[in-house]
Amino acid sequence: MSRDHLQSAERAEAGAPLTGAETPFLELLARGASVDAYEQPVLLARAEGRSAAVLDGLEHAKLLALRVRAELEGRRRREAELSALFETAHDLAGLRDLDAVLQAIVQRARSLLGTDVAYLSLNDPGRGDTYMRVTEGSVAARFQQLRLGMGEGLGGLVAQTARPYVTDDYFKDERFQHTHAIDSGVRDEGLVAILGVPLMLGHHVIGVLFAADRRARVFEREQIALLGSFAALAAAAIDTANLLTETRSALAGLERANEIIRDRSGVIERASDVHDRLAELVLRGGGVHDVAAAVSQVLDGTVEFTEAATAPTTALEASRAEGHAVPHADDWIAAVTVGGELLGALVLRGHPGLDPVDQRTLERAAMVTSLLLLARRSAAEAEQRVRGELLDDLLDARDRDPRLLRERAARLHADLDATHVVLAARLDGGAAEAARRVSGNVEPGRHTRAAAEPARHAGVTADAAHVDGATAADQEAGARRRLWSAASHLAATRQGLAAARDGGTVLLLPLTAGDTATALARRTARDLGTAVHEAVTVGASAPVRDLAVQPDAVAAAYAEGRRCLDALRLLGRSGDGAAAEDFGFLGLLLAGDRDIAGFVDRTIGEVVAYDERRGTDLVHTLDAYFTCGMSPARTKDALHVHVNTVAQRLERVGRLLGEDWQSPARTLEIQLALRLHKLSAQR
Repeated sequence: MSRDHLQSAERAEAGAPLTGAETPFLELLARGASVDAYEQPVLLARAEGRSAAVLDGLEHAKLLALRVRAELEGRRRREAELSALFETAHDLAGLRDLDAVLQAIVQRARSLLGTDVAYLSLNDPGRGDTYMRVTEGSVAARFQQLRLGMGEGLGGLVAQTARPYVTDDYFKDERFQHTHAIDSGVRDEGLVAILGVPLMLGHHVIGVLFAADRRARVFEREQIALLGSFAALAAAAIDTANLLTETRSALAGLERANEIIRDRSGVIERASDVHDRLAELVLRGGGVHDVAAAVSQVLDGTVEFTEAATAPTTALEASRAEGHAVPHADDWIAAVTVGGELLGALVLRGHPGLDPVDQRTLERAAMVTSLLLLARRSAAEAEQRVRGELLDDLLDARDRDPRLLRERAARLHADLDATHVVLAARLDGGAAEAARRVSGNVEPGRHTRAAAEPARHAGVTADAAHVDGATAADQEAGARRRLWSAASHLAATRQGLAAARDGGTVLLLPLTAGDTATALARRTARDLGTAVHEAVTVGASAPVRDLAVQPDAVAAAYAEGRRCLDALRLLGRSGDGAAAEDFGFLGLLLAGDRDIAGFVDRTIGEVVAYDERRGTDLVHTLDAYFTCGMSPARTKDALHVHVNTVAQRLERVGRLLGEDWQSPARTLEIQLALRLHKLSAQR
């Protein structure tokens, strides 16, 4: 203490008013000294032997200074607490990350309360317990992963009762239920004193905020209130985060709803657009491909009309049966039908995922296509009758004026000067077979058994047979009409002619470059069979030319085609197509003009041409080889050459005719061709 201060004390001792005794304590307050420092002025005065009055004045000043110091400390602490609460509220106002806000709350609670650890747990309604959400100052992994059942441990008790609980020694406190898992976690962390306050949303506890020390400690009322304030802010943060999540979810739902509405609106607009376009197409007489083009633009894809024969069979039949468009790989197929008859399909390419409204748009387009085809069929039937009349005239050779024939054909977009093939087509499916069974081809002995029955039974049997026969006849008649309609449609699309004749259909189709009568017959059998859903057998003539000047050639070609048709059915090849050239030497018997030169050329023409180009004698060697029983040794004697020469020549023949030239079927045809070649050379 300074001398001036002691003099002030002496004046107080002499009865003068006390002045200056509080000065040293004001200095201590000013520099924020510790509590122990406030004892120094009193101790110094006693050491100097000051009077009792001086010592009393110093004691009184000390008490006042300590009271002021405590007040200042309390205000600073409250200021720090308020600042922390304000900062937490500020974080909450700008909440972006809930975990970050909760972590800040736990950090500030630990700092202000001066504890070793602070942590926060949240209730799990699904499991009926509470779990650690955020920890600060924790070092034990097992503690950080604790789950507390309701009523278990101090935290479980707080969560269950919604009241704060504090213990200055956790392991000696019997107010709550101890469990091995919880005690092990607390022991790993080394905690002793624990304070827990509930996180409340209204009247519901959603979690617990904790402050804990690793030594015995008594938490003051102010500290409990402060932790409760942080708990309230934590609960508000969680509630705000939940509201934000719900709001974001609602906004996302609204966005999705708006997207759906926009999509639906767009789809409806597209549907309206395609309806207007299709209506306009029908009114101005548009065609099938115009419909496909319009739908392509509306659906933003490629839509094509495909013939039934080229469309995927399984998908096409499914669409026809269901009456809806069906997916096929990455495409969609919508069947185009008229009166149960399958005419083709609309195919949407490269759209594996199709909106239901767009699917109905494709189906509507298929329906419009069916209506267009039906309308055109009515108009085409008249044209088909005209085509049939022209073909009938060619078959019967009634109109022999080439100019009139060409004019009639030109009006039907047919060219009688082009090379054609005459095809005879006949049904070989269920309807035709049923009609044949009931039309008199009765099993042997059936009439005998019927005669032995009573008259009444015979009458009933006859009536039933009559009904069955009428039904089968109707079915066959309907099938024949469908065959004629399909053949007429095929002829019209390929610039040919078609007519019904002899229980079947005859077609006159142009033969394109590179095509053959056999290939044309097979395609026609397949196309007609697909159109009528029955097996159709087709026999073809050899190519014919100059039909306008040789109308009788059509009748001869038709007879040849019918012979091929009968041969196919006798050979069990119903539903197939073939020409005379497919039957080898039997084709000579089937062909109307007995095309011997053509048969020889098809069979050994390569060998004959090789001899003519090279001056060799392979034909003579081949003839001698067959004459000598296909023995090279005897052949070399007949030709007076070495056996190796025979082998070399036969090897050359094999390369020209193919490896199977010595098979039984081929050797028969080759020998016949050699004989015909020799005979034709002798003429």
